[in-house]
Amino acid sequence: MARADMAGLFWDDTPPPKPPKQEKPKRTPPERTWERPDYLPGLQDALAFRVPQFEDWELAIAAAKGERMVFDIEVYCNYFLIAFTSLASGKVIYFERTTNHDFNRDKLQWIVNTFCLVSFNGWNFDIPILSMALAGKTNAQLKAAANEIIVNGTRPSDVLRTYKVKGIKPNHIDLIEVAPLRASLKIYGGRLHAPRMQDLPFHPETILSPEQMAIVRWYCVNDLTNTALLHESLKEQLDLRESMSREYNMDLRSKSDAQIAEAVIAEEIERLNGARAQRPVIEPGTRYKYKIPHFIRYQTPLLNWALNVVRNADFIVSEDGNVGMPAELKELKLQIAGATYRMGIGGLHSSEQCVAHYADAHTLLIDRDVTSYYPYIILNQGLYPQHLGPNFLRVYRSLVERRIAAKRRGDKVVADSLKITINGSFGKLGNRYSVLYAPDLLIQVTVTGQLALLMLIERLELAGIHVVSANTDGIVIKCPTARQAECDAIVKQWEHETGFETEDTQYLALFSRDVNNYIAVKKKFDKATKQWLYQPDGCKTKGAYALPEKPSDQLHKNPTNAICVEAVLALLTKGTPITATVRNCTDIRKFVTVRTVKGGAVKDGEFLGQSIRWYYAAGEQGEIVYADSGNKVPRSEGAKPLMDLPAVFPQDVDYEWYEREAERMLYDIGYAVAPVDKK
Repeated sequence: MARADMAGLFWDDTPPPKPPKQEKPKRTPPERTWERPDYLPGLQDALAFRVPQFEDWELAIAAAKGERMVFDIEVYCNYFLIAFTSLASGKVIYFERTTNHDFNRDKLQWIVNTFCLVSFNGWNFDIPILSMALAGKTNAQLKAAANEIIVNGTRPSDVLRTYKVKGIKPNHIDLIEVAPLRASLKIYGGRLHAPRMQDLPFHPETILSPEQMAIVRWYCVNDLTNTALLHESLKEQLDLRESMSREYNMDLRSKSDAQIAEAVIAEEIERLNGARAQRPVIEPGTRYKYKIPHFIRYQTPLLNWALNVVRNADFIVSEDGNVGMPAELKELKLQIAGATYRMGIGGLHSSEQCVAHYADAHTLLIDRDVTSYYPYIILNQGLYPQHLGPNFLRVYRSLVERRIAAKRRGDKVVADSLKITINGSFGKLGNRYSVLYAPDLLIQVTVTGQLALLMLIERLELAGIHVVSANTDGIVIKCPTARQAECDAIVKQWEHETGFETEDTQYLALFSRDVNNYIAVKKKFDKATKQWLYQPDGCKTKGAYALPEKPSDQLHKNPTNAICVEAVLALLTKGTPITATVRNCTDIRKFVTVRTVKGGAVKDGEFLGQSIRWYYAAGEQGEIVYADSGNKVPRSEGAKPLMDLPAVFPQDVDYEWYEREAERMLYDIGYAVAPVDKK
């Protein structure tokens, strides 16, 4: 029979033309009612709000007790406000300047000189503006200076120089670097489930009316409350920084982990070298070659070919001082026993998706993590930044050995402080503004880590023992129970040749959406018998499935329907039905989503701000939209704004939505056998 598409002696295999791409209908942005002069959001609440204010005698007692004061500043053309609240009592004192009222500068100066002040981004904004206010600058000058810093990005020190003001140096802790991942204060508040999420209610260039001033004052006090909440969540980190400040005789309270590492290591190296460590100048376009360590050896043609690609690759310093993976390595996909591995500056990654693995009487799931992987790559290879000299290694080895000793004797404070210094230093190797900047060292460490893991993977696979996942500093092995001794021997030999050590954990099951988002159900380890039992003992989770264990953990990512993750974990570890977990929960915080919306979000004509919170409510109509475009905020159909947490659990929670979401998660991690309704 002849084909219907025959053309002469040949047939036409040209694919049919693609249908024209449908353009999305352009939406109309919502009317910007929040920019009208008569916009007065929450006026009645603001006027009714009674701030518990300090009496002068109470301030004296607070000073004698050494109480800390959280403070914040608001600056408008015709209004200046600086407010303080005690972390101990919650009482407030504020200073205002309007066109017909000024503040008591001597009293403000006394507070600044007397108390330990706590801020969010204070060193870069509040402290320079406070310096100008104490120097007697007008509201117009304060507003112009604020615009220079915020809008134009001018350095605060240059702004102060322009106005001939000497910057004050109070006893001050700035939380912005201590908190992780550089989010806004509003988003941190959302992550910590602050009672109220609220953005600045009026455009910064607004000439405020008396009613609007009252609303700004109310807003500012809420910011103080959220800063205090952030301070409390960072208590462990701040206590550790105070301990380290005393040990090293320098103020480390406002520094990030990486900044602490740089300060401490630079100080120690200066003491040994007898000269201040200088930041190196490395020109963009500088090329580096990776130096293959003596212990990296492969047995298969594929990995020997890959090693040759790495050997010949040029690692080039970019204009911003970073070093990325060369194109030939970025595109490298290594197929080993059915698994795909990719290399990157961040580490080796396998490429599994939507897959589940189970342990049983005949199969073990073994997680092997390399202990202190990057530090021991540095020490074992004797790596150091050339401009700092071998004394870098002397300092670094001392830190690592001291941490191990502190950990063994149970000294958590010392062990944790040294961990900050050791781990934080690695991030500075790629920062051109750091005295630790050494892109060649960064390359040597990260690439060595990947090649060494590939070496272990190759040996296990050649022995017929399958590796099901790899991620930066560890692998998960699916090993026949009868071959565990052989598996352990291969790992032991690898440790001997490379100089690394591994720690093992066994799983009952591993469920992966991908290598960075997974749930591993851990086996229980009986310390008395030193045996792994076929009993669940919690979960190791990552990415979308990681739930915070302590307040500071909450700061790392926005809450997104945590009840769904809890329901999935309860099903996997206890067999609890999804419905039971979802419907028995009465904590609204576990149902919320928090996200940033650039330009601000609007629902039903109400402006919500750029940092928003919602839950899914039964019967809720419409969606949240972007203020600038009118486009839908992702996944906001049926979302009900929840900028204020309610005192009682809402009665309109859409339980079915959360149950469907949990079921979708089960499908994504390979647990469900068929797709569920993803509406």
